[in-house]
Amino acid sequence: MKRDFSRLFHPKSVAVIGGGAWCVQVIRQLEKFDFQGEIWPVHPKSKEVAGHAAFARLEDLPKAPDASFIGINRFATVETVKVLQDMGAGGAVCFASGFSEASAEDSASDDLQAQLVQAAGDMPILGPNCYGVINAVDGAALWPDQHGCSHVDRGVAILTQSSNIAINLTNQQRGLPIAYVATCGNMAQSSQAEIAAALLEDERVTAIGLHIEGFSDLRAWERLAQKAQARSIPIVALKVGLSEQAQTATVSHTASLAGSDAGAQALLDRLGIVRVWDLPVFLETLKIFHMAGPLASNRVASISCSGGEASLVADTAHGRDVVFPPLNSVQTSNLSNALGPMVALANPLDYHTYIWRDKDAMTKAWAAMTDPSIGITMTIVDYPPTDAEDWECATAAAVNVHQQTGQVVAVVASLPELMPPDVAARLQEGGVIPLYGLREAVEAIEAASCRRVAQAQPVLLARSVACESEILTEAQAKAEFAQFGMDVPQSLGVHSDQELLKAAEQIGAPLVLKGQGIAHKTEMGAVRVGLDPSEVEAAARSMPTNSFLIEEMVSDGVAELLVGVTRDPAHGFVLTIAAGGILTELVSDRVSVLIPTNDETLKQALSRLKVAKLLNGYRGQPAAHMDAILGAIHALEDYVLANALLLEEAEINPLICTPSRAVVADALIRKAMS
Repeated sequence: MKRDFSRLFHPKSVAVIGGGAWCVQVIRQLEKFDFQGEIWPVHPKSKEVAGHAAFARLEDLPKAPDASFIGINRFATVETVKVLQDMGAGGAVCFASGFSEASAEDSASDDLQAQLVQAAGDMPILGPNCYGVINAVDGAALWPDQHGCSHVDRGVAILTQSSNIAINLTNQQRGLPIAYVATCGNMAQSSQAEIAAALLEDERVTAIGLHIEGFSDLRAWERLAQKAQARSIPIVALKVGLSEQAQTATVSHTASLAGSDAGAQALLDRLGIVRVWDLPVFLETLKIFHMAGPLASNRVASISCSGGEASLVADTAHGRDVVFPPLNSVQTSNLSNALGPMVALANPLDYHTYIWRDKDAMTKAWAAMTDPSIGITMTIVDYPPTDAEDWECATAAAVNVHQQTGQVVAVVASLPELMPPDVAARLQEGGVIPLYGLREAVEAIEAASCRRVAQAQPVLLARSVACESEILTEAQAKAEFAQFGMDVPQSLGVHSDQELLKAAEQIGAPLVLKGQGIAHKTEMGAVRVGLDPSEVEAAARSMPTNSFLIEEMVSDGVAELLVGVTRDPAHGFVLTIAAGGILTELVSDRVSVLIPTNDETLKQALSRLKVAKLLNGYRGQPAAHMDAILGAIHALEDYVLANALLLEEAEINPLICTPSRAVVADALIRKAMS
């Protein structure tokens, strides 16, 4: 069901229900914005609230309010929401806490939240346990505290589950125009994705920034991604929950389902949403999106008047997905004409200081660094707080370069505090992006140039399974995989010493002997490889079991992969591809995607692995059979689709990749007991 947020986000009348300090502050913030609509305090005893005549009951209002701020206790909030819904109100902010986020302390809180949702019906509500929404383009704030927003003609929309983080973001001093701020709280009814999709309806919104603690309705996120892509509005996310402590704090904060971080990253990738890791980069990325949209490429030209700064730029970008390409012939020729023979031409460029203060010369030199193949040209300028008059030439040159070339240009202060607000405003007026902090700038450029396309195919949902699970034996797991077309080694299970030699001779050397029913077989000495049939009995006697699996040994492998799927109720079925065998725990080398997937996504995932060099044929060695690898992964995917109701996890480790095959050398399946 699509809810109509238009009256809540663009109100002509606001009811403020309650009379405490929080409600008084809501009225103050409306007045601060010079709100042009009606303000109707509602309080059973007070004649006036914050200088406005109060109504004793909602029923006494002149008409149903477009937006309401409910600043009363949680039990009264439920009753009030029902009255507003019956009146035909446009929506409400539910400020009270003590709903599902308090379920650990109060068993009745979950039921109370369900009552709240039922009371709201079709009327949209934000929260509970949230501050509300600020509309800085129309001048309306249902907000019970201070904020730093001011009127803008257009800008970004920021959504967060944390009201305190929202306050901090509104008070940013980085020159980012913020059109909307909305807090989501517990998202009892309206999800973060649903709210963001509603804000996309406003053509004055240039980008969406999401601080995400957890995902709820995955279908709503998919609809948001498709809508944003259709409207060419980029989305950047700061997703918390990387650490166990963050996941614990998330659950206790807003009753969110954090899920695994690998699942979260895979979901964001699939949705085409760029991820960043801290608030400064979050803001700087939004600023690039607001002024330039997604960058055409990660190819960067850097300009500074210091060799030390040029080196610092290169080092800061080391390990990031940004590129400083060598100068092409056009750039080299233009720079030579602008700077003469005394400057070593390179990217990053140290243009020396002899043209400093010469605005025209600086414009000519900086413009020579731009090129249609470059995603963004940045010049490093730190403005002194004492007297920045001598730096006016840099501001003017940067604006001139953008206006003359039409290329994306940024001025970067290597220290965030050395970008004065008035200079940032002048740069923005001239179409130049002011970026605060060298690290922040590099990471924001990396994020803004990461062009991902939202996949249209829905993810396979993975709801929780409320029953005990069982682990299949390796032989059972391989037998199930073989039914879906996977290449498994020829093998025989034996349960006595007398059967060993017969089975070994039937398969033939070289052989692998595994002890069955043992966890961590390698550590327990329960795996022997490269055996001749005559060696099998002696090898078996050294193992702590009487049950064995004898297999053909795949000896022409060029690389080993781990390919596994886990059920993640927050994000779907997570397919992880990683370096396999003994490298799994030694090397951090893994990529995760969501099921269902496709060849293009899988090829991209495989190419991102460090072992991709081995797969492609390293130092003259043969390459792995890529079609066989893709076939094995798709077969595992088919198995998951067929067993999605009960499957908890399925893993192949290793998948031995040879020039002609992709062989399931070991397998694990864990299913819920039906």
